[in-house]
Amino acid sequence: MWLNPEEVLLKNALKLWVTERSNDFFLLQRRRGHGEPTGRITGLLVGALDTVLDSNARVTPFRILLQVPSSQISWVIASGAAIEEVNKHWDWLVHNLLHSLSVFENKEDVASFVKGKVKGLIAEELRGRQAAQEEDPEKFREALLKFELHFGLPSSEKLVTYYSCCCWKGRVPRQGFLYLSINHMSFYSFLLGKEVKFVIPWAEMTRLERVSTGLMTEAIRVSTRQRQREFSMFLNRDEAFGVIGQLADIALRKLLDNEGLELDRVLQQPTRITKRILEEQAIREYVLALFRLPRAEKLHEVASCSLWTPHSRSHTAGTLYTTDSYLCFSSREEGSCILIIPLSEVLSIEKAESTSLLPNPVIVSVRTKKAFQLIELQDRNELVESLNSRLRSIQWKQSMFRSRKDGKRSMSAPTPYYTFYYDTGFSDEEEKEEQVLRNTVNSEALMTAFHQSQPGANGNKVEESDSSAQSMEQVKEQLWEDHFLEFGRGVHMFRTEKIQRLVAMGIPESLRGELWMTLSDASSELESHQGYYTSLVQKSMGQSSLATEEIERDLHRSLPDHPAFQNPTGIAALRRVLTAYAHRNPKIGYCQSMNILASVLLLYAKEEEAFWLLVAVCERMLPDYFNRRVIGAQVDQSVFEELIRERLPELAEHVPDLSSLSSVSLSWFLTLFLSVLPFHSAVCVVDCFFFHGIKAIFQLGLAALEANAAQLSASTDDGQALMILTSFLDQVGSEESSCVPSSPPAAPETSSSDADVPAVGHTNITDLINQSYEKFGDLSVRHIERLRCRHRIQVLQAHEDTAKENALRVVTPDVSMSPENLADVYDLFKTEHFISLYWGDSSSVAAAEAAAWHHGDSGCSYIERQYRLDRPQFKSLYGLLVPWPGGSNQHADTLANRTFALLDQDRKNLVTFREFAGWLDTLYCEELNEKIRLLYRLHIPPALTESEDDPSLMKSPLMSTNRPLYVNLPSDVEGEVKDYQEQLKQMLQDLAKEKEKDVEKPLPLMNQREFIQFCKTLYGMFHGDPEENELFQAIATVTSLVLQIGEVGHRGHSSGSEVTSQEEEAREADLVQVAADDGSGGGASSAAESEWTVSYAQILASLLTEQALVQFFEKPLDLSAKIAEAKEKQYHQRAGLLTLQQRTS
Repeated sequence: MWLNPEEVLLKNALKLWVTERSNDFFLLQRRRGHGEPTGRITGLLVGALDTVLDSNARVTPFRILLQVPSSQISWVIASGAAIEEVNKHWDWLVHNLLHSLSVFENKEDVASFVKGKVKGLIAEELRGRQAAQEEDPEKFREALLKFELHFGLPSSEKLVTYYSCCCWKGRVPRQGFLYLSINHMSFYSFLLGKEVKFVIPWAEMTRLERVSTGLMTEAIRVSTRQRQREFSMFLNRDEAFGVIGQLADIALRKLLDNEGLELDRVLQQPTRITKRILEEQAIREYVLALFRLPRAEKLHEVASCSLWTPHSRSHTAGTLYTTDSYLCFSSREEGSCILIIPLSEVLSIEKAESTSLLPNPVIVSVRTKKAFQLIELQDRNELVESLNSRLRSIQWKQSMFRSRKDGKRSMSAPTPYYTFYYDTGFSDEEEKEEQVLRNTVNSEALMTAFHQSQPGANGNKVEESDSSAQSMEQVKEQLWEDHFLEFGRGVHMFRTEKIQRLVAMGIPESLRGELWMTLSDASSELESHQGYYTSLVQKSMGQSSLATEEIERDLHRSLPDHPAFQNPTGIAALRRVLTAYAHRNPKIGYCQSMNILASVLLLYAKEEEAFWLLVAVCERMLPDYFNRRVIGAQVDQSVFEELIRERLPELAEHVPDLSSLSSVSLSWFLTLFLSVLPFHSAVCVVDCFFFHGIKAIFQLGLAALEANAAQLSASTDDGQALMILTSFLDQVGSEESSCVPSSPPAAPETSSSDADVPAVGHTNITDLINQSYEKFGDLSVRHIERLRCRHRIQVLQAHEDTAKENALRVVTPDVSMSPENLADVYDLFKTEHFISLYWGDSSSVAAAEAAAWHHGDSGCSYIERQYRLDRPQFKSLYGLLVPWPGGSNQHADTLANRTFALLDQDRKNLVTFREFAGWLDTLYCEELNEKIRLLYRLHIPPALTESEDDPSLMKSPLMSTNRPLYVNLPSDVEGEVKDYQEQLKQMLQDLAKEKEKDVEKPLPLMNQREFIQFCKTLYGMFHGDPEENELFQAIATVTSLVLQIGEVGHRGHSSGSEVTSQEEEAREADLVQVAADDGSGGGASSAAESEWTVSYAQILASLLTEQALVQFFEKPLDLSAKIAEAKEKQYHQRAGLLTLQQRTS
């Protein structure tokens, strides 16, 4: 390989090196002692020196030097382990450089030119192999070569990074290198003559954790379903732990739930994944979570700076993050000061004059006539240029959108864009009004109408309560107005701890919709997608799908006690929002609990705003929550369990199984406490959620558990714990709920006087929220994201275990093999699918992934993840597990193709695990007759097709020619022909009786061509068996017997000329010879094929007459040993095959 030019003294070099080739400027040298006879003392000395040196310091045996005439200094520019490799480099130098060097007058220019050229070659090679992106390309290239040499994986298995570490085996540490690639983690150690190496696919990792026990201080433990491995002594354990977690997370998302989980586009291309990309992705995930930005946003710049904060009258130090459409700032202490500026709101980004007090300032002006000042920006010019480029692009898109919008508006009628319609009762034309409501978009929040429509039914007391609630609302409104004056209003207001206190008090109803839109930045989405919602409503209403059916079923379950949803107006608005979203995002469609969220959003926001708020919640603030398997919510439940162990250790100690608590808390996360808290209290939680994201739900959940820790610790079962938490949450109220509410709660409060649960007092939601911030406010978004990455591995693997259990439960009643063997066969089946995803080309990867998802008849309703194999995958497993040798490779391949065609019952070119397990069970565990039935079916349509190239399959003999293939009947048998025919007639009668008892559908008859193939397969199966000769003799006898049966049947149906015994015997001999030899009698006997047939029952009865054949088919087969052997071979056999395919393609 080419090397960065390194100086060597030519005088010293000659002592250890022998020059093989030379010219005026280059030397090709061989290490002294390499390739020489062992008797030379100099060679022995140099060889001993190289052996003693550490492996990293050893020198490759061949190298190329750049030499300048009359100079004592040369430069090593290439080296190699084989002379062929170095000769290629030498030839390139001679043909491309040598003639050009003669034109240089100054010899130093020659050295500079060649060194520059070699560095260019290295850079070009590294770009192709990704090493240019590493911190030390030379060391990475060396590690890459070792990785390929040690593990023999295909070249498409891209190495990402590597670490020096120890792997512990019991109490013994083994120093080596841990290689992290796209699909695997691999370890190699060679110490004191003992080699240790292993490969762990990310798909098998079930848990990743830090441990510190005994001798293993600060180790990383990687758990699979079979064992645990500990690694320690990393130079940077945190970095290694993060990269391992990221790679496992990425691989499992792609392998186990590529349809459901969102994965960045860069990470979907394995060839682009590097250590640097992973670092950038970790920062991007943190930024998206911290500022709750759209998932499609790409992170561009991260810069340290200081922001002028008018409320503190000082500059606040922090970090600036820029994405496609946003400028975001976060103070050094996460959450103390946050600023989000959508570029769509920006007018200009300019550089100001730099001074000692204001170094490198940048001024960002927004449309609300405000400006933000950033200072201490490194690389200010490049940053401003990049931002202005994106700003011009966004402004151009906005101008184009406005021009199209103005053009449409001039052509349309001057009617209002929105039509507000609401009705407080039902009229005689209810059906007609309902139709109108379905297509009429509300322009006001539902609370605006229904808040004022409720009369004071309880007299003066209600009026006094209403006035008290109104006064509290006015106080809150004034506090918020004062806050707006100081911190700004709109999406780019400063978000500090003061706004946190205001949100904890509950946002006033008059500002709730506005602030939800501001805090979630749904307002920017609405602004940039004018008319989008209306067009979605028009497209989606009236369409029928599984999502719309589920929506209709849940419409009247959404806040059923609220008057807004006891009215056609609210129901119609909810239907439009949910149906429009299902149409926008069919991957999510509709998921339970979305109806509760959407109904609350509609109460406080206009209909179109409620739609964009729902988009923000489902796609940005709760990512992966509302996919097919609610993976995101389950991941957060697993994270919540770990947070309980971290923050509430005493509770975790008394309640060892925290899954019971997390199962209770699942609804807290899915509905943001709306389904468990009184209505007004729950809405306050939603306020906090829009301000702090999922962090607020974690904090509140921990606070609720801490408040009941003593009772939960004393609880004896899950039901009691559920009652404790339910009664506590039911009594959590607010200042508003202490009065008669203007809108009734979502569910009536349950009595807390239960026999098993002690009475609980009233808890104010504001106090509970403040306690959650005081005690758990240090919980950071970064920490949550890291926990999510790790726990997603566990959740996905738990789903995989469930899918396996379901598959085994379905298949177990149909097979006789042991549960252990069946589970192992499933693992082999799944691994075969994964190998195609690891190293297959893009088309095979897409086909394999599509095949793994099983859908219902409608084609859109998800049932379960189900692995299925295509033909190449099946043939690979067939070769590993089939119990009998298949004769020639060509015929074995033919049998594999026929077996696949037989199992592929629905003709989709895919075989399910159930079909595969049934086939394998027949071969290993079924009775003789079922094995023969399977072989019979493999030689009739649809397994055997007319297009199959039979002559080519029969050209190579299955056995050596010295074996007796032609069977002559002894002369003393000829006199017994008549008795023999009587026996055949009796056998046919018995088989006819047996057939009447058989309830299964009779198999089609086998013609002569098919019978020839059947016999050929049997001969191949017996090849190599210890009883080979006896089996060949037996099958020859059976073949003769079946042929006579066929002739008897043919004679019974024939109305033509009689067949003499001599003709019959001659035909029989010919057919036996064709079946066993390489004869080409298939075409010659075509006339006989059309008439000659034999049944399965006849073949079975004939085989039963030979004890050798019966013993062969009834001989017990060791499936466990075959599975163990397949596990050893499967990986590297397929890897080698794919490597060969990649080299030849």
